[in-house]
Amino acid sequence: MAAKASPTAVSANSGAEEAGLSDPGDSQLLAKMGYKQELRRQYSTVQIFAVAFSIMGLVPSIASTLSFSLPAGPAGMIWGWFTASILIFFVGLALADMASAMPTAGGLYWWTHYFAGKKYKNVLSFLVGYSNTLGLIGGICSVDYTLALMILACVSITRDGTYSASNGTIYGVYVGLILVHAVVSVYSGPIMPRIQTFCIFINIAIIIATVIALPVGKVTRGESLNPGTWVFGHVDNESTWPTGWNFILAFLAPIWSIGFFDSCVHMSEEALHAAKAVPLGIIWSSGCACVFGFLVLSIIAAVMNQDVNATINSVFGQPMAQVYYEALGKKGALGFMGVLIVIQFLIGLSLITAASRQAWAFSRDGALPFSNYFRHVSHRIRYQPVRAICGLVAVSIVFGLLCLINSVAANALFSLFVASNYVAWATPILCRLIWGKERFRPGEFYTGFMSRPIAIVAVLWLAFGLMLSMFPTTGPNPSPSDMNYTIVINGFVWVACMTYYFLFARKWYTGPKMTVDGVEEERTESETEEKRDEAHTGASY
Repeated sequence: MAAKASPTAVSANSGAEEAGLSDPGDSQLLAKMGYKQELRRQYSTVQIFAVAFSIMGLVPSIASTLSFSLPAGPAGMIWGWFTASILIFFVGLALADMASAMPTAGGLYWWTHYFAGKKYKNVLSFLVGYSNTLGLIGGICSVDYTLALMILACVSITRDGTYSASNGTIYGVYVGLILVHAVVSVYSGPIMPRIQTFCIFINIAIIIATVIALPVGKVTRGESLNPGTWVFGHVDNESTWPTGWNFILAFLAPIWSIGFFDSCVHMSEEALHAAKAVPLGIIWSSGCACVFGFLVLSIIAAVMNQDVNATINSVFGQPMAQVYYEALGKKGALGFMGVLIVIQFLIGLSLITAASRQAWAFSRDGALPFSNYFRHVSHRIRYQPVRAICGLVAVSIVFGLLCLINSVAANALFSLFVASNYVAWATPILCRLIWGKERFRPGEFYTGFMSRPIAIVAVLWLAFGLMLSMFPTTGPNPSPSDMNYTIVINGFVWVACMTYYFLFARKWYTGPKMTVDGVEEERTESETEEKRDEAHTGASY
């Protein structure tokens, strides 16, 4: 759509230019959505892609989730990834349509409020905002928990498997990593775009190195690779679930690993040419994860021990460490695990950066507790939402206490991320399907006549993935210690969120708060004019 710049938008644009925060086009588009430019725009299209791609951190993410997919055997691991990643790509396409049309840091709850029916928009927007914030916190927790396990796995390798970390030690390392990430995130703002560019190269390098080194190392040590019939055709069952359901549970690995592309959305207000950069970042990152993940898993299956249970229950506490150790020996395993640790650290850094933008945006709209405090942007520290970062760190440390129970309870940190974000992603897509026919105007990226079918597939998949994330990995009659605590945590937060809304927040929460005066009236006039001029464009559902 091509609406002329309003006086309000021009005013907001001028202020942003004077502060050196943004170029005219981006700040004008943001002003049309009701916001003035407060964060500095410094991320190129490639760097926005890098934010999501580095958070996915393909090889470290696969290493983090092998325990979810390996019980289904090599074929379950590979084809589970292939199937789920294609369906996840549909979700990326559906979100990219909206991200191009309406690029804002609070995208998911903003879109929900924009598309939902009048009676439901406030409550659904409120729920999505909380769910998305919770999901990103779950992402921080799961990434740093896995990073702690990787570090301690290296300690175990150096001691030839004789060292086993206690739950208290794991939690202590986890807390230390969370705090280090917070400090680095606060003070690395000016160089974060360059860090993201570096992340692209190091992630591609570890993919290439893993794909080449594992089979070469295996053959060099005098062992043969597993035959293709075993790699692509052997389905195992190392769980207590029926084989068919065990295969489906392998979907949890790609669901978590390819679950961070919405970080591009949360960086919208720091992206240059956001209407193009953000959707392309979503599509590129999810597409690359689909292809490269299939390749890496095929290589892992080709070199791994055919005793799948031995790999799952590695003495090092990490199946991927066992795979590296058997193919490359002690020094090779330590070298590769060291690189994975560096990448995993960068994943956590990128994630806390993206998550803080969501928390800041939701605070800007007055929805989080102590919003006036957390919405503050520090001009002294290069326009960083320092208080939002500190708030995320505090909550992440509390959630990490699950580490002290056992590894099964700690796995809820992974499912917490999935369940929360799947609700947050599905809701605006569904609202657009139901109510958004007359309201949607495409941006620079648009899937055209396929937009509606893509959205339908995305919603159905997200509903299935949400259900899947609630299942325990041990069943069908799990003990309390084997319980998936995701339903407890998410259920509590969702119930508390809705209770808080209906008792208090409904009296004052009316959706995203406009920080540009008069934009609501201008938006209404603009939409009326556009509907008249573009009645036959076919751009809507």
